Order: sequence, then structure tokens, then C-alpha cells
Amino acid sequence: MTEKIKQKIKEELLRMPNEIQEAVNSFDWGKISEEIGNKYLLEESEINDLQVEIMLVMIGMTSVENLKINIESNVGTSKEEAEKIGNELFEKIFGPIGSKITENIKNNLKDKTITWKQNINFILSGGDYTVFLEKENLTEKMMDKPAPEKTPVNYSKIEDLKNKFTI
Repeated sequence: MTEKIKQKIKEELLRMPNEIQEAVNSFDWGKISEEIGNKYLLEESEINDLQVEIMLVMIGMTSVENLKINIESNVGTSKEEAEKIGNELFEKIFGPIGSKITENIKNNLKDKTITWKQNINFILSGGDYTVFLEKENLTEKMMDKPAPEKTPVNYSKIEDLKNKFTI
């Protein structure tokens, strides 16, 4: 793996949640990707391209579903070879990293108390929990202020306007 790729990976990982950073850093996926590349007789530049594709999936820039297609087009392999490489990457890199991320998240949740109300709010929000945090703040602000008075509607003015446009 080139120094430029290593540096870019470090920069992008700093933007990721701690659980993902820990999982990726605890796993030597660069060495494994080199072994897979050597197994399929890829040149060094092709191995670097493969590692870039792996990194793009890990940082969320491309989806895992497109990995095999991206390997085929960007690394320069046949469809069958890209399929084999992709399957091996899932087995040896993405599977273990995904398990480690899950483990890290579960360990971090042990210290927190989760209530049924939090789960319901999260589900009702469609997965956007921040919606409820903002609503709670707005509700608190509204409780301090009296409700605004409603201005009565003058229906005679509305009828006058309607009459002007009626022929």
C-alpha cells in the first residue's frame, strides 16, 4: 500500500464514528488485500486500485453491492475474477470488520440505559432521532410563552375581493 493511500485512509477514518475507527484500525486489511491481489496475480498498481476500492466501501463512498462491479472496471479484471475477489474480500475483510463494529457498538451500549420511549421515538422518526431532540427544545420554549392571539377574519373584505373578480 502506498504512503499516499495510507494517509488518505487515516484522514477519512478520522471522520468516521469511533466504533468504525477502532474496528478498521484493529484489523490489518491492507496486508490481507495484498495477499488476495497476489493470489489473483494482480500487479502492484492493480493491488493499489483494489485497496482504494476497499477503502471507498469502508468510508461509505460506494456501496458494498457495487464492489464487484467496481473491481471489474477499476482494477481491470474479468467479471469472473472480480466475483471471486469480491467474495474473498467479503469473507476475509468486510465480514470480520463488520463483526468488530457490531461488537464495539454493543460494548458501548452496555453503559447506557435505553427506554422504550426512545425506541418508539426513533421508529416514528424514520431513523432520525434528532427530530425529537429539536421538538423537545421547541416544546420547552413554547411552554414559557403564551399562545399567540388569533386575528379575526373579516369575511366582508374577502367577499368584496371575490366580487371584484367575478364578472
